[in-house]
Amino acid sequence: MFKLTGKVALVTGSATGLGQAMAAGLADAGADVIGVYHKSPPQETQKQVQATGRRFVALQADLGDAASMAALVTRALQEVVGIDILVNNAGIIRRADFLDFTEADWDAVMDVNLKSMFLLSQAVARHMVQRKAGGTSGGGKIINIASMLSYQGGIRVPSYTASKHGVMGLTRIMANELASKGINVNAIAPGYMATDNTQALRDDPKRNAEILARIPAGRWGKAQDLQGVAVFLASSASDYMHGTTIPVDGGWLSR
Repeated sequence: MFKLTGKVALVTGSATGLGQAMAAGLADAGADVIGVYHKSPPQETQKQVQATGRRFVALQADLGDAASMAALVTRALQEVVGIDILVNNAGIIRRADFLDFTEADWDAVMDVNLKSMFLLSQAVARHMVQRKAGGTSGGGKIINIASMLSYQGGIRVPSYTASKHGVMGLTRIMANELASKGINVNAIAPGYMATDNTQALRDDPKRNAEILARIPAGRWGKAQDLQGVAVFLASSASDYMHGTTIPVDGGWLSR
């Protein structure tokens, strides 16, 4: 039930961190991968995917440019027969006190974290529906990446918190409308993971100690900790799951 042989997964933010690990995990389960990146080519991700014997296609895109989402899907479909799995992983963060937070930082985060997720999901879902109508596919899987700040407020990250609350909400409404079309939409909420986005927190001795003290597992998460749940949500094992957000947080929310 967990095999992805013959499937194609499009993963945004694939060059490093969580996106890289999930791309490699999906490939290990049998999927070919289209890795979307912004600036740095995902060479290490390509190596990891190809080491499993699967195909890797790298596509550059600026997810802050709303007009490019449909074109990205068109480019992807020039490389593969169809897209079976979409992982909306790309995200950015800006930190400043609420009273000092700028409109530019608000817009930049919302455009990448939420608007691009909506538009890319819409374009891919249209493709999935068309494939199903043509009898060449059984729908598809869309996996959004939420956050602990989909549940909580946090501090000094107003646009990130707003965007990640929005990811959870969009996951639910997408599931409501797309389940009947054979598309499963769910989300993963990573806990405090050792990625570029959390480097500032890990470099702050006080905040690092506070965070670790609350995590029952006693450590920051690793990117590889998301591989199993990503494969689960991408596979037929999750065919009756719709609109759910799964925390992978070392027990953070239990405290």
